[in-house]
Order: sequence, then structure tokens, then C-alpha cells
Amino acid sequence: MSRKVILASTSPRRRVLLEKTGLMFEAISSDYEEDMTLTLPPKELAIHLSFGKAKAVVEKYPDAIIIAADTFVVFQDSVLGKPHTPHNARIMLRMLSGNARSVITGFTILEGPEGRRYSDTTQTNVYFKKLTDTEIDAYVASGEPLDKAGAYAIQGLGGELVEKIEGDYSSMVGLPISAVVEALKKFGVF
Repeated sequence: MSRKVILASTSPRRRVLLEKTGLMFEAISSDYEEDMTLTLPPKELAIHLSFGKAKAVVEKYPDAIIIAADTFVVFQDSVLGKPHTPHNARIMLRMLSGNARSVITGFTILEGPEGRRYSDTTQTNVYFKKLTDTEIDAYVASGEPLDKAGAYAIQGLGGELVEKIEGDYSSMVGLPISAVVEALKKFGVF
């Protein structure tokens, strides 16, 4: 009998990415509170946050294999989380306009509370077009950037703001599928 697999996220984007692998899993919200103010290097922060999300869920489902991820934008050594307000979204988008930044996704796979653990990160470089204030205002008015790391969603309207990417597209969306599948093989899932 195979073990239950849980995606510790209610992100529809992560769920769709993982569904494309054919893996049977359940998506469950993690009640872990992210602390974006921790003074860790970005890749360590991504792993720390993904591990916290996985740990919060594995305590409720100790016999399952848990997959958790955290994604954020790094620009000039600063971590950009979700802006939450139109004002903050405009500030972030003006900062990113015409510039390159990195999208870091950390992921963790846990096998029970005392079992095996695997964590890793992926990095994708994103190059933004030079944006006008009118373009920024129109995008902010759509509401899309308010709950997205770095104030944009590559898979949505925000894709129009991007000139090019270097790296893994699925990682930018929130779950580096190729890396996750390879890691799950170590747990006997694939």
C-alpha cells in the first residue's frame, strides 16, 4: 500500500503543477506563519519557510509524505514578499521595472515527523520590461499583484510585464516540478 502524499498548500497554482505529474495527493493548508523578516540568506530562508510549512502539516498527518514550498522574489539582495496593498504593489513594480531579479523557490519533503527530510531550492532569473506608470496602475487595478510575491504573477496578467526568464518556469509559479519529482523518487513515490 502506498503512503498518502500531502501538498502542504492551498495554492491553486501549486496544486495544478503537481496534478500534471499524475501523482495522487491531497492539498491541505499549513497553518505555519511565515516570517519574512528573518535575517537568513534568501536560499536558506526559502528552505526554512518550506520546512516550517511541511512540519506544521506532518504533525497532523504523521504517516504521510508532505511536500511544501515557499516562493519569493529577490531584488538587489532584498526579499520581496507579497505587497498586500496597492500602494506597496506600485512601489515594488516601479522598483522592478526594467530590471532583473531572481525568483527563489524552496521546497521540503518530509516523511513523518521523525523520518527522512529533503530540502532544496531553485532560482529563476526574471527580466522585466520598462513599465510606464499607466501600465503599473492598470496592473495594480486588476488586483492580481496584491497577494503575489514580488507583486506579479508570471502565469497571469503579470506575464505581460516580463521580457524574458532564465530558469525553471514551474519554479516561478511556485513548485519546481522536475526537482520535486526527482526528490520524490528518493521517497519511493515515483
